[in-house]
Amino acid sequence: MLSKTIVFLFITMSLFAQEFKVTFNVFTENVNANESVYIAGNDTKLGNWQPNIVKFNKIDGNIWSKTIQFPSGTPLTFKFTKGDWNKEAMLVNGVVPGNSYLTVTKDTVFNFRALRWKNQFAELSGFNGQITGEVKYHKNFEREDLLPRDIIVWLPPDYKSSLEKRFPVLYMYDGQNIIDPKTAAFGIDWQVDETADSLIRQDKMKSVIIVGINNSSDRTADYSPTPKGFMHMRIIVENIKPLIDKTYRTLPDRSNTAIGGSSMGGIAALMLAWEHTDVFSKAICMSPAFKIDYLDYTKAVESFTGKKKDLKIYIDNGGLGLEVRLQPGIDNMIKVLKNKGYTEGKDLKIIIDKNAEHNEAAWAKRIDEALLYMFGK
Repeated sequence: MLSKTIVFLFITMSLFAQEFKVTFNVFTENVNANESVYIAGNDTKLGNWQPNIVKFNKIDGNIWSKTIQFPSGTPLTFKFTKGDWNKEAMLVNGVVPGNSYLTVTKDTVFNFRALRWKNQFAELSGFNGQITGEVKYHKNFEREDLLPRDIIVWLPPDYKSSLEKRFPVLYMYDGQNIIDPKTAAFGIDWQVDETADSLIRQDKMKSVIIVGINNSSDRTADYSPTPKGFMHMRIIVENIKPLIDKTYRTLPDRSNTAIGGSSMGGIAALMLAWEHTDVFSKAICMSPAFKIDYLDYTKAVESFTGKKKDLKIYIDNGGLGLEVRLQPGIDNMIKVLKNKGYTEGKDLKIIIDKNAEHNEAAWAKRIDEALLYMFGK
């Protein structure tokens, strides 16, 4: 009996340890002699979304290929570039395709046709991205063991004309992705500036100052419920917020202070509001990684036994790719929050878009819902 158990365990472990080859072929046009094709994706072997790490081999003038081995069951999410997110592969009509997905279960060949590239389409169309409204920069902000990062501040359209007026503030994680497409990780920003500007001018939303705090290479640690993450939160509360309140005409009280983010920034937003309810009263959590793999903030919320926290919480998610893996943790957190007394339509808003992916373009489409829920008139 013991020997059979050992054999069974050996076979099971062998199956989990088995690796398969995935061959990525990109059929291209418009790649210059001094350029190369790269893959960027969610796995270390795909460069962890760095656009210039995993280079393809040139087979002939129009075909680029790369074969990589992955353990069985590995979920892959990826895109193709020419080494820069401003040179991402596009469809012939200039549309940036969504992420490609593949779960490794056998030796596989994945073919992709890159007919145009973002920089080439921009040259043809004259589109280079833009910032709407006035922004200010605080460069290379650094405290203690926190890696330096820029802070971008977007001012509402009536900031200069209403000199006696003070404004609520929305702080946002991954600040480089929310306003400026030139600094956005994948060349597409959240368009928070365009959306807020439009809603304010239509008198649908209060005028707010939006503060984007850029991430760094320590993003995962900064945004997690870890000692580094709690230090990151403390620096926002003790250093960044006082800087903003001192420099701009803010309404500094908690009722006029919100925090928002997506993915890891989504869990970080709830953490910051939950741990510092004396400073924040609102949390925007888009596609949040509340509970996935080693991450789990649901237990911290569930184990809290004090009086219900005075928070207004927005939670959303898509339905494709990584969003599917995030949904069970989101469902878990929603259940925990409802058990704590939070009520949909009152202090909790939930939106699920089954056709949305896990990217900036999807969050850009939903940011108006979040802004109106938190700051709508």
